[in-house]
Amino acid sequence: MSDGAPSGADINRVILESSCDALGMAVLVCSRDDTILFASRTMLQYFPVPAEALMPGTRLRDFLGAVYDTGVRPGTVPESSRRRTNREEWIAEHMALHWRERYESVERAGRTRWVSMRKRRLSSGMGILSISDVSDQKKRDEQLQTDLERVELTEQILDAQPNPICVKDRNLNYIAVNKAFCLIHDLAQDAILGRSAWDLVESELAERFEQSDRMVLDTGKPHSQAEHIVRADGSDLWVLTRKYRVGMPGRHFVVTCMNDVTDIAVWYQNGEAPQAAASLQIRDYSIFAAAQNFYDPFRALNVQQLVEAGSMIETLPARGLRVLLATDDRELEERLVARLRGSGLDACAVRDADELHAFCVAVDEAGLKLDILLLDTAFPERQKIAAAWRDSPILPVSADHDGAAVLAEVFRVCSERAGVAPQPEWSLSFEAEEIAPPPPAPQVDVLVAEDNQINQFVFSQILEGLGVSHRIAANGREAVELWHELQPALVLMDVSMPVMNGFDATVAIRAAEKGRGQKTPIIGVTAQALDIDLQQCKASGMDDHIMKPVSPDMIEAVLRKFMPVKAIRTAG
Repeated sequence: MSDGAPSGADINRVILESSCDALGMAVLVCSRDDTILFASRTMLQYFPVPAEALMPGTRLRDFLGAVYDTGVRPGTVPESSRRRTNREEWIAEHMALHWRERYESVERAGRTRWVSMRKRRLSSGMGILSISDVSDQKKRDEQLQTDLERVELTEQILDAQPNPICVKDRNLNYIAVNKAFCLIHDLAQDAILGRSAWDLVESELAERFEQSDRMVLDTGKPHSQAEHIVRADGSDLWVLTRKYRVGMPGRHFVVTCMNDVTDIAVWYQNGEAPQAAASLQIRDYSIFAAAQNFYDPFRALNVQQLVEAGSMIETLPARGLRVLLATDDRELEERLVARLRGSGLDACAVRDADELHAFCVAVDEAGLKLDILLLDTAFPERQKIAAAWRDSPILPVSADHDGAAVLAEVFRVCSERAGVAPQPEWSLSFEAEEIAPPPPAPQVDVLVAEDNQINQFVFSQILEGLGVSHRIAANGREAVELWHELQPALVLMDVSMPVMNGFDATVAIRAAEKGRGQKTPIIGVTAQALDIDLQQCKASGMDDHIMKPVSPDMIEAVLRKFMPVKAIRTAG
């Protein structure tokens, strides 16, 4: 080492030392001949070298050699490896880095310490090295990366679960859902996240879900309830829904887990002993509260096939047909019963002759009557049952039968039977009206079928402003009933309604019109002009369609086209 510092070392050490302390860093300044001009006291916090190695005038090479000898040098861990880096190579490498115009790196200095090193070489040849401790920031970055990996792993685990799971925030919006939850809705995760139950289910159910969610959030007490869910594909899902509160005060979440008990739950009555595991089944479905129903029977049915069936459509679901399936094929049972129930029929199944006998006894004691028996061609004692059966028509089915075809055949058989001998327990009989005298003159000009209260108000205001008498039906079934009662001159039919949608209601009206020599103009009201909606409007028998939101000009144009006399009188 040289005994004295060069003339360039004459700098204000007090200001530099104070600046280093204030900024929490160490600074080393070298001249163009690689001798130290200034080294802050904080440099010793990073490198435990002798104080003489940082004196002004010391060669940079000698300082780097002292750093190497301590073993606490950037990029190495003293105890981590038996192999020692070559001293001269390490010094030469770092000397080359000091002569770069600009160099930055974050390196490990010891087992738990990380330092940020910034090197600059000025145009005058003076070199500056600044060192700061970034261990805390490095730990935060590593923790963040660990958290992200943990979240990704958690999402993968949730998606692998067969039970539907969802998480809601304090505003009861979905912030996490697994694949099983998306499957029952038939929606993608992006279509659910950020939304609430009010966007996915009917208002009555959404209100009930919100009450239980709020109770869990406010009290922290878990909530549990047995529920019956109809998936988007029409299949039944029997679950035990449990809700829990998780998180810290002020940042609580509601976790909902739906445990699927469709195949394993057993509810024994009157203390009966459990049967063999192979015959486990739910004994009492009444304990399950009605939950979500995502099944759209119209979307699942073959519309053209139903239209071709004619008047049999009248039995859709307003008639509440009672159908019994006799089969020991579990797959066939699940498929057909789900399809029949999804279309509004009261359907159930028996699996052997003893169950069939017990079922018939129970039905007789309850004063009920079956409309049709679906008998599996592979059912035990099928010939004997078919020969002795007198209660209702029998339809043979097999494992390869399509659900829509079976449903259409059920409608056809029940419709033909009703035409010969109407069922006494049915409150409506469209067949009787077909042979009645010609209907009287229309009692109202327009019948509006619309379930949304705001849209009902809009229709009423427009029609009243045009001086047109009208009545409002809240669903498709009510629209069919009011059509029979009032015989309107025109029907404005919303295509999407509860109980019975506009397409099914139109088919029912068209079937009832046969033999009367008249046809009521029916105009479909759709929220969007998709090709499938327009095709369904035409297939169901609608004369035209209009788009929401409706306007007075739109309604008046429909009146002029389909009620010219009334429209002219109104316009005048």
